[in-house]
Amino acid sequence: MSRFSVDDKMPFMEHLGELRTRIMRSLFWLLGGTLVALFRAEQITDYLARPVTKLGYKLVFTAPAEAFWVQMKVALIVGLFLAAPGILWQVWAFIAPGLHQHERKYAIPFVLIGSVMFLAGGAFSLFVVTPYAIAFLLSYARETLQPMITLENHIDFLLKFTLAFGAVFELPLVITLLARMGVVTAKQLSKNRKYAILGAFIAGAVLTPTPDAFNQTLMAGPLILLYEVGIVCARIFGRGTAPVVQPSEAPGG
Repeated sequence: MSRFSVDDKMPFMEHLGELRTRIMRSLFWLLGGTLVALFRAEQITDYLARPVTKLGYKLVFTAPAEAFWVQMKVALIVGLFLAAPGILWQVWAFIAPGLHQHERKYAIPFVLIGSVMFLAGGAFSLFVVTPYAIAFLLSYARETLQPMITLENHIDFLLKFTLAFGAVFELPLVITLLARMGVVTAKQLSKNRKYAILGAFIAGAVLTPTPDAFNQTLMAGPLILLYEVGIVCARIFGRGTAPVVQPSEAPGG
């Protein structure tokens, strides 16, 4: 008989069941956030149009349902930011069983800091990065070359940037968690800095919605800075060595 029995598979199946539960609960949080955002979707869409309209251009839509679906998309993304604390709580609840008992006390800091960093990334994109990016890209307009930007293209441009920066701003938190679990150390991160810089520009090329080097640099710059912040956090909060097995967790203990 094989040494792998049906009972050995149960924890894995239970793990999948727990994952499904957490995903469903996260979707409920997302649905709630989206419903709240729907009440202000029109005003939010008008606000997102300002980087273009303040330059003297108008947005157009080329299909009857385009404006409607754009507002639904805006509500969904805004709902994701509103639901960030609940979704991060579900993420923590999923990974918590794999942590030591003394590490589970970081649940509330994880949710709070993760939510703040996600929102900060989105705000940094909307208020710092994309206005300059749009102004730069539209500076190529001239008398013989007038921009005619559709609502869908403009909002997609903004939302992709906003989501990308929201995710990127979670990097210090992810590094800190990995350092607390002993997966990485500040010394390892410092040693691999050159690869991180290369990876930042690759990530900038993948995550930014346009292929130009200007927007890739706008993404890569903060990513490199956040990596350095992550090194500092790993040095302060990390274990510095491989995880130590507690006496009660030793085999046969």
